[in-house]
Amino acid sequence: MYEPHDNAAWRRSSYCGDNACVEVAETPTGAAVRDSKNPQDPPLQLTRVQFSTFLAGVRSGAFDVGGR
Repeated sequence: MYEPHDNAAWRRSSYCGDNACVEVAETPTGAAVRDSKNPQDPPLQLTRVQFSTFLAGVRSGAFDVGGR
């Protein structure tokens, strides 16, 4: 289900600086995720469980590429 995000409080990591980054906003059902380079595109909708699972993967290094 798509939720409008015109008034969403989008946040991104302070590590991004002026670079393109993933942005996240809390929604009533979980979270919305978008690419800061294309904020006009529809965001990815995640339930609370999906977003928590994603964050656990990030924290564990599951998405690390090239040893970064």
